[in-house]
Amino acid sequence: MDADREKDLQKFLKNVDEISNLIQEMNSDDPVVQQKAVLETEKRLLLMEEDQEEDECRTTLNKTMISPPQTAMKSAEEINSEAFLASVEKDAKERAKRRRENKVLADALKEKGNEAFAEGNYETAILRYSEGLEKLKDMKVLYTNRAQCDEKCTKAYFHMGKANLALKNYSVSRECYKKILEINPKLQTQVKDYLNQVDLQEKADLQEKEAHELLDSGKNTAVTTKNLLETLSKPDQIPLFYAGGIEILTEMINECTEQTLFRTHNGFSIISDNEVIRRCFSTAGNDAVEEMVCVSVLKLWQAVCSGNEENQRVLVMHHDRARLLAALLSSEVLAIRQQSFALLLQLAQTESGRSLIINHLDLTRLLEALVSFLDFSDKEANTAMGLFTDLALEERFQVWFQANLPGVLPALTGVLKTDPKVSSSSALCQCITVMGNLSAEPTTRRHMAACEEFGDGCLSLLARCEEDVDLFREVIYTLLGLMMNLCLQAPFVSEVWAVEVSRRCLSLLNSQDGGILTRAAGVLSRTLSSSLKIVEEALRAGVVKKMMKFLKTGGETASRYAIKILAICTNSYHEAREEVIRLDKKLSVMMKLLSSEDEVLVGNAALCLGNCMEVPNVASSLLKTDVLQVLLKLAGSDTQKTAVQVNAGIALGKLCTAEPRFAAQLRKLHGLEILNSTMKYVSDS
Repeated sequence: MDADREKDLQKFLKNVDEISNLIQEMNSDDPVVQQKAVLETEKRLLLMEEDQEEDECRTTLNKTMISPPQTAMKSAEEINSEAFLASVEKDAKERAKRRRENKVLADALKEKGNEAFAEGNYETAILRYSEGLEKLKDMKVLYTNRAQCDEKCTKAYFHMGKANLALKNYSVSRECYKKILEINPKLQTQVKDYLNQVDLQEKADLQEKEAHELLDSGKNTAVTTKNLLETLSKPDQIPLFYAGGIEILTEMINECTEQTLFRTHNGFSIISDNEVIRRCFSTAGNDAVEEMVCVSVLKLWQAVCSGNEENQRVLVMHHDRARLLAALLSSEVLAIRQQSFALLLQLAQTESGRSLIINHLDLTRLLEALVSFLDFSDKEANTAMGLFTDLALEERFQVWFQANLPGVLPALTGVLKTDPKVSSSSALCQCITVMGNLSAEPTTRRHMAACEEFGDGCLSLLARCEEDVDLFREVIYTLLGLMMNLCLQAPFVSEVWAVEVSRRCLSLLNSQDGGILTRAAGVLSRTLSSSLKIVEEALRAGVVKKMMKFLKTGGETASRYAIKILAICTNSYHEAREEVIRLDKKLSVMMKLLSSEDEVLVGNAALCLGNCMEVPNVASSLLKTDVLQVLLKLAGSDTQKTAVQVNAGIALGKLCTAEPRFAAQLRKLHGLEILNSTMKYVSDS
């Protein structure tokens, strides 16, 4: 078929569809619809007459194609509307007849497919469903049935759910998404999002229906909202015109009805696409009226988005508006910054709003803006850090944070350079707490620990806070928590850094605050082994005595840190062993620790005890105790941490070497066999 004939055919087919719709409308019970269809038909007849006058020589179509009504081939004088419509109606009936025939065939193929599916013959079922779709492509049940042939195809259920959502079959859509969760429970987060979309769209449809009913009923605020939007859609007005109209509109938005009408009457685009308003946002700060326009728009968005999740979605999912929101948080104009922040807080009140923020806003820019609020009033700073805290609890934010940490670290390092005397202490604590929580993740911790500037920032802030420990007690406490996590990462930023951290913590061991004491000991337990020099300094500072006091009076966490510090000290210096014996003459404290359920604590206690066996006469003083039996039991135990067996075995060896009578007892208890089995852990380690 040549190009002209193909063009004629396509034009004709388009006309057939359109005229078929006209026939249905002329048969409508609604007189308005009927009259409109009659007028449209007359218009088409006139157009056809004009076309035929321009080109009377029309080629006929091959008989294998759908032929136009015979009247279309006649001269313009022979055409009359009644004959034309009768011919078109006949053609439409023929097409309807063919569709009915195809429907019968498609139904039959569907049944054959169902029979094959029931028998477990999925390949045949798919074939029959596909054949049915060739007969009737818009028979949606064939698509869903074909997808169900693979009961574990989550992608199929996703598309089924999405299709039913588009068709507004909300209950069916929910079932499809829930099926995904049954197949793969690991997709819980994604399924939750899908179900949330269904809920939001169903709710939005209901709101739109109710809003338009009220509009049709003539409710004043509904009509006014519509009229105001029409007024604001006028282009090229002065900024003051838009500012005034937007303020009036904002006052009208009191209920869900007005919020919904704002959305359905294209309110978001009317405002954000207006060239004058866009120009005001880009130049705000230079002119009071332009600033007024920006503030009025932000207040309007707050009004239309308050409690309305569909409006929130429409606002934030638009790329330009999302970009604008993140940028406005850093505006030099205080009023604009405050109103944009208020809008952001409003969005963050719900889980869906937080998802919108995380998925569509520039989070790097947002994070930089939030931490900048530390320099403002206590209320603003605390509110900003509260939002930072809420976002950081979201899994999506954590994933983003890990992936984008190099770009975010400068802003976080800047927080550590904050002057605690100027900033809000409570807000600063919140920010450092979030950083500490995020640093618990290994990838995040590795990036932070590898950044020398970040590590130095922690030290410098700690030094500034130490100038008044009582005043900055909470800041020191949270900062030590962050530093404890950083010290889990080996190697440290540098040995010099580790030494300086250790010195700071040794100084803090003189604090009267139990929380600071515990965390300072925690950091020290992770940095002390980095240098023999710092161990010597710790011994001179009386760390053994302080840690023994922790073991006697502190809780389990403090004891964990204390025994590890003692294990490090006694492992390196004889004077540390002697001081432990002097402070715990019968080693009763150590023996008590060996019965703990905390394996970390037990392992370090066994190591420390073994080190103390090198002090003369200590082993002999333990002959009347059950130390051998306790260590032997630990050496042969099936604990999760092999350090327990290894350290207990080493302590037994030192005990028997220092006092031969223990070796005799060990033979009687067949302990050598146990020790031999313990040696495999030593070789493995």
